[in-house]
Amino acid sequence: MTALSLTPAQRKAYRAQAHALNPVVMIGNEGLTAAVRKEIDRALSSHGLIKIRVLGDDRDARIAMYESICDDLNAAPIQHIGKLLVVWRPVASKPERIVPSKKVARAYQTARTNQRGSGSRVGFKKAAVASSKPKRRKTRLASPKKAALG
Repeated sequence: MTALSLTPAQRKAYRAQAHALNPVVMIGNEGLTAAVRKEIDRALSSHGLIKIRVLGDDRDARIAMYESICDDLNAAPIQHIGKLLVVWRPVASKPERIVPSKKVARAYQTARTNQRGSGSRVGFKKAAVASSKPKRRKTRLASPKKAALG
């Protein structure tokens, strides 16, 4: 099998997602053993996007490990900085979540706030715990000038 290939924009998006992740797998002094490879495969199956920390100091060995992980496990190389490797493989059981742009998200949020009725719950009064009735929003009164205009 060969490694998956991604567009630069896709790689950039996955790099941004991986920034907050902690390393899931550590490759020790023994190198890339069968047990480590199996653990990487398991992590890719459950998470999709993972970070791997390599404890060895040899840069060429890290590059060789990175390429062999991607080729053997059918994963896409995302990033290699120092001793951290970022690898992605699509998760079969979980569909890919599409994040809308900021404009779409803002429009959706505005539409959701406009759907709320005038009598929606705001919260409970702390002093009136015994009655435990929710506080209701006050309905806005139309101004007499606007009512006269039409």
